[in-house]
Amino acid sequence: MGDPKFSRRRYERPSHPWEGERIKAENELLKKYGLKNKKELWRAQSVLRRFRHRARQLQALVRYGDKQAGKEKDQLIGRLGRLGLLPTEGASLDDVLGLDVEAVLSRRLQTLAFVKGLAFTPHQARQFITHGHVAIGPRRVTVPGYLVTRMEETGIAYDPRSPISHDLHPARPGAQPPPPTEGEPPEAPAAPPGPGGESP
Repeated sequence: MGDPKFSRRRYERPSHPWEGERIKAENELLKKYGLKNKKELWRAQSVLRRFRHRARQLQALVRYGDKQAGKEKDQLIGRLGRLGLLPTEGASLDDVLGLDVEAVLSRRLQTLAFVKGLAFTPHQARQFITHGHVAIGPRRVTVPGYLVTRMEETGIAYDPRSPISHDLHPARPGAQPPPPTEGEPPEAPAAPPGPGGESP
C-alpha cells in the first residue's frame, strides 16, 4: 500500500506536453466547467480511461463466454448508471466506450451546484463548496470534484449551517433586498464633493 503520507498520483499527464489543439481544447473545458487547473481535468480523464479499459477487457471475455465477465459487466454498467454516466436501463459496454470526459465533468458536485442555480458561475460554485456552504442531504461536502450519484443529485442544497442558506443573502442568485419598512424615509443621496474634493 505504501505510506499514507505519500499518496500516489491519481492522474496521468499527456504523453506530449506541447500539442496546440489539445491545449486549446483543455483550456476550453477548464473555462466551461470552472476547473482550478489541468490536474482536475487529467484526473477526470483518468477516471474515464479506467472505465473504458475495463469495458474493453470485459468485451473480450464476454465474447468467449466467460460467466464471471458477464456478472462484472452488469456490475460495471450498474455502477455507471448509479453515477449518472449511463441510463439506468438498456445500456451496454459499447455505451461505456462511447463516453467522453465531459460526461464525467458534468457529474462533479461543482458542475451540478451551478446547474441547480446555487451559484452565479462555476467558479463561485467551487468557492461555495470549498468554504463549506454546500451539502448533499445532511452531509456537508467540501470536495468540488466529488462525483454525485443519481440518488444524491436531488439532495444538493445549501448547508443549513451556512449563512448563505438564508433566502435574502446577497451572494445567492435571485436574492432580492428586503423592501423598506413602512414609514421609513428613503435613503438620502450622497452629497457632492466640496471644492477641495472632500465631502462637506
